[in-house]
Parts: sequence; C-alpha cells; structure tokens
Amino acid sequence: MMFARPDHSSDLDMLPRMPTWVTSARPETLEDVAFLSGAALGHLHVVLGREDVPQALLRERLALRAAEACMGFSGRSERAGELRDTVHLLRPGDLPGPAGETYLAWRRAAERPRSVKVLGRALPAFEPGQIATWLDAGKGTPVARAAMVLEAVLREAQRSDEAALILADTSLAQALNLDHLVPLLAVGLKRADLRKQGDDLRLACHRALVSSAVEAVRQAADLARRAAHLRVVAPKLRAKGAGDAVEIFLTRDAVAPSALPLPDRAARRLCDRLVDLGAVRELTGRDTFRLYGV
Repeated sequence: MMFARPDHSSDLDMLPRMPTWVTSARPETLEDVAFLSGAALGHLHVVLGREDVPQALLRERLALRAAEACMGFSGRSERAGELRDTVHLLRPGDLPGPAGETYLAWRRAAERPRSVKVLGRALPAFEPGQIATWLDAGKGTPVARAAMVLEAVLREAQRSDEAALILADTSLAQALNLDHLVPLLAVGLKRADLRKQGDDLRLACHRALVSSAVEAVRQAADLARRAAHLRVVAPKLRAKGAGDAVEIFLTRDAVAPSALPLPDRAARRLCDRLVDLGAVRELTGRDTFRLYGV
C-alpha cells in the first residue's frame, strides 16, 4: 500500500480531510469495500504523520472508545465517563474491576511503541510466546492480516474479544509500519462480526476500518485545534509547574488535579483557569472528584 507524504504545515486549516467519496460511498462487494478501507487508512496514515496532531492524546481517546466498545461486546453498560472514573479515581491498593482492566489494557497497549513486551503488560493473562504466535498468524494485505489474527485469537481463546482486538490492531499497525498500535477495529465492528470467519470477517473488518478511520481523522483534527489553543494560552499561566502540567494535558485523555505536579489547591486553581481560558474541559459535570481534558 502506497501512502502520500505527510504535509507538516503548521496551519491547522490544512489538516487534510477525508475525501467525500470515501465517506459517501455505499459499496457491497469485498473488492469495493477493500478499496475504500485502503483509501481511508492511507489518509489516516498521512494524518498520523502530522506534527501538529497530539499523537499520544489521540491514541488515548481512541483507546477509551475501544474499551467502551468492548464493554458493549461483553454485555456490560459502562460508558466513557464510568471508564474514566474506574481508572483515574483509583486509590492505592484499589482494584479497577473488569471495566477498568479493559480500559487499562487498551491504554497500555497503545501508550508505548508496539512490542510483544508491551502487549504482555497489557494482556497479562497470555504468555508472550502465545502473543507472538498469534501475531504471526496474519498473512497478506494489512486488513487481511488483522482479520486472520482476530480470527485466530477468538478461535483459540474464546470470549477474549479484548485481547483479539488489541492483537488485530497491533497486526494492522505492523503492516502499516506504525510505531504504535492505533485502536481502530473495536470501534467499527459490531458484536455479531466477532463470530464471523474467512471472507465474511474480512468484509466486516474493511467496513469497520472505513468508519473508524473517518472518525479517527475527525478526532485528530479536533484535538489538533484544541492542543494548539492550549499551547497559545500556556504562557499566561503563572503557577510553578504549569508547563509540565500542560504537557500532561497534551498526552492524556483525562487528568485529575491530583495527577498534576502542583500542590492540590494550586492544581485545582490551574484546572479552573484553563477551563476559563477555553483550553481544557471539565469532563464529569460534578462538583467534586473532577476530571479535566483537552
């Protein structure tokens, strides 16, 4: 698959948009859908090469959406806000529970350059050797490889949807020569798709990647604008440690004031100041135990 050379223009209005013929087409055959998914992934690859897109933050946002999708696959009802709470409001010694474990698995898999070691940390129930064997199960084009890995894991480790999707996205990242896993498949697939095999599963994966790549590009453009605004207002912050705090906001989906490198009261004031400046949002709607994000 050939990819266009990334344009690193600092003008955010130049962030390339997904072509309308990708988003408006309604193909039926495997060949047509494969063509569209290749175009969508190629466009996403360009966006992922942009310096003005906060890549770590984008992966965290996509990891949250993937974890939310996995909750639905398993019949659970936790949504994004609840998943954030299960992880960001944990106290020392607390266990995150099934929902928190799923969210942590996606975050751990996406936060560092892809490797079997990183995947072993994200999926501790599986031996590194088994993870490597599953990743080698994929052959052919990028999406075909990802579908084969997905099918192999689900065949050998039933009810391991989360692990299968993480490894399938890792296989896709390998094929596209991406340094990090980018959570894509879970967001686009339906629960019934995970029981498909062969060409039916490949077709489902192609369709899923068209929709998820379109959404990832939209999310990247939104985060690029928000990150640029945060960088603009950063010099107005006078609190000691504010610069380090800004960098945390640029890499994490959600931040509790206690996670910032400032005293508690100063951290809360900084968060409120950033909200007033339109640089971050309060994500929970609560008066206490608040979380903030770009």
